[in-house]
Amino acid sequence: MKGFLEDANYSIGLLDEGATLADVIDNCIYEHTHTGKRAFFVGDLGKLVKKNRQWQNVMAPIKPFYPVRCNSTPGVLEILGTLGVGFACSSKSEMALVQDLGISPENIIYTNPCKQASQIKYAAKAGINIMTCDNDIELKKIARNHPNAKLLLHIATEDITADEEMNMKFGTTLKSCRHLMECAKELGVQIVGVKFHVSGSCKELQTYIHAISDARCVFDMAEEFGFKMNMLDIGGGFTGSELQLEEVNHVIRPLLDVYFPKESGVNVIAEPGFYYVSSAFTLAVNIIAKKTVEYDKLLPSGVEQTRNDDEPVFTYYINDGVYGSFASKLSEKLNTIPEVHKKYKEDEPLFASSLWGPSCDELDQIVENCLLPELSVGDWLIFDNMGSGTLGEQSTFNDYQRPLIYYMMSFSDWDEMQDAGIASDTLMKNFFFVPSCIQLSPEDRFSTAA
Repeated sequence: MKGFLEDANYSIGLLDEGATLADVIDNCIYEHTHTGKRAFFVGDLGKLVKKNRQWQNVMAPIKPFYPVRCNSTPGVLEILGTLGVGFACSSKSEMALVQDLGISPENIIYTNPCKQASQIKYAAKAGINIMTCDNDIELKKIARNHPNAKLLLHIATEDITADEEMNMKFGTTLKSCRHLMECAKELGVQIVGVKFHVSGSCKELQTYIHAISDARCVFDMAEEFGFKMNMLDIGGGFTGSELQLEEVNHVIRPLLDVYFPKESGVNVIAEPGFYYVSSAFTLAVNIIAKKTVEYDKLLPSGVEQTRNDDEPVFTYYINDGVYGSFASKLSEKLNTIPEVHKKYKEDEPLFASSLWGPSCDELDQIVENCLLPELSVGDWLIFDNMGSGTLGEQSTFNDYQRPLIYYMMSFSDWDEMQDAGIASDTLMKNFFFVPSCIQLSPEDRFSTAA
């Protein structure tokens, strides 16, 4: 049984059979309407249990290593820790967070492709030996600061459908692998495996076939240098869809059985992050300002105007933005659409609208164009699938307040954890019973290491 963060000041609401996620959101909005309209998350930790069960059913024996950067909130880390998931860390603070859970160093990998020397030394002191590497400069830095490191060579994948520039940003070529092995041999550094990553946006599953074949080539190459290879990391890119998981498994399973059979002693791992947490968190935001704008200013460039000029067009400002929970919007498209919380008639007219964050910065645009009923200052919008890349360190721009977090779990999910023997008395202290109509106590802090 793994430990728990001693200073994690949070609680998890156990919902009875009559309570739903919508009930929790309604109760939280009711409370915030009277105490101050602050953005908040509702995290259904039971979905982590379901996702882990799904992973075991489809992908076992591939062991998941959760990338902490996706969502480092204590409730998520503790539940995943109890489920036996490993952790992929990209910084000293993430390694410290996971260590505080009592996770053994063997279940932690250091995956940052550009590591600071001081953080490599920290990993060495903590006994975290497994780390990735894709170039000779990084290799020499690791050799100087962590002689006992065990390296996974990060190889590039050839995704013919995704953004080539992004895809090739990290990872070495097969040709360069031989040079890296020569360097590692000279420096006395162990190479123990291979890592690759296929983007979640990749629609061509043949990419996995090429990547696993390349990995086998690297393993064969390593034998020539006397390296004992025992780990293959197939990376992340899992969208959370059971169908996608089954499709990936259908493609990779035959190759793994041929190239890395059980008797080879190679442990195959993966880094599902978005997969575990995205659907588990819902964000509620409040409209803090509103104005009417000219329609042609709202339209994306190149789009023809097709509406009646008499129809109003609205711009809404909400109390969260790209300097907070929507930070990923700066580098990728928003994968969720806003839902209006208040009830409105089915035949109520919809108007062209845009959503902006509170900073008044030109980059702080959340939704460029969508159709919404006319809303008022004080109304609430709901965004689902907001669990990944939204709950890390956030800016203090314009006195931005971090959203509160309300954790919940159904009794059935809690019973599943108990039946599996992974629910300790320590964890039980974080739970409290929530009838269908009761207000919750929020967690008003993020667990981050100094």
